[in-house]
Amino acid sequence: MFFDPRWPVLHVDNHLLALYKPAGLLVQGDHTGDASLLELGKQWLKDRFQKPGRVFLAMVHRLDRPVAGVVLFARTSKAAGRLSAQFRERRVEKRYLAVVAGSLPGRSGRLIHHIERRDRQSRVVPTPTPRSQEARLNYTVLAGDGTRSLLEVQLETGRRHQIRIQLAQAGHPILGDLRYGADAPLPERQIALLARSLSVDHPTRGERMVFTSPIPLGWPWPDGSDATEPPPWNWRAFDTIIRPLPSKT
Repeated sequence: MFFDPRWPVLHVDNHLLALYKPAGLLVQGDHTGDASLLELGKQWLKDRFQKPGRVFLAMVHRLDRPVAGVVLFARTSKAAGRLSAQFRERRVEKRYLAVVAGSLPGRSGRLIHHIERRDRQSRVVPTPTPRSQEARLNYTVLAGDGTRSLLEVQLETGRRHQIRIQLAQAGHPILGDLRYGADAPLPERQIALLARSLSVDHPTRGERMVFTSPIPLGWPWPDGSDATEPPPWNWRAFDTIIRPLPSKT
């Protein structure tokens, strides 16, 4: 098990570790000193394989703190380099689920915007600028109830906060995303965005690998869970938050 029996390890082999990240947990440590998935993953590997000394685990992509879903790490430097190249060359397929405000026209669509980042703020600009980057995504409407819609989102580009910004710009902010236009917070300050699946080529075998996150308990769409024992949506629901965290390796 992980540090909580409800915490799914989605895949592990000699080169890869795929984990479920609950909303509210950092992927990598920052100035807050709060726990991170990277450090928890290192400790799990150390315990699982009885590794002495430091454990190598490299981050190759990120999820925002209030977002839940699948995160892939590299267990070797070779894997880290090859996975990073796949992300740079846009050979990775990322699919998300999002619950947004309002009803979208049609069953699918494509959004193209130019996003400019200044300091720590990102915003859509009406025309390209020397500082802006083009952002493209495709979405499919899976369900709707008149006031909300459940979307599957596939990224074409990987810009900071891209899905959050583009859906808000289209007039359909993600539930709970106060930063980008939602009208109310969710109970644990998470947002209704789930990194549902990640597809990459295995760094040594070359075969296509698909890692899929379960839909967590409490996800704000009726009958959304597809796991027998879905993991909690939020980090605070895990027992690790009330126990001393493992020492860093």
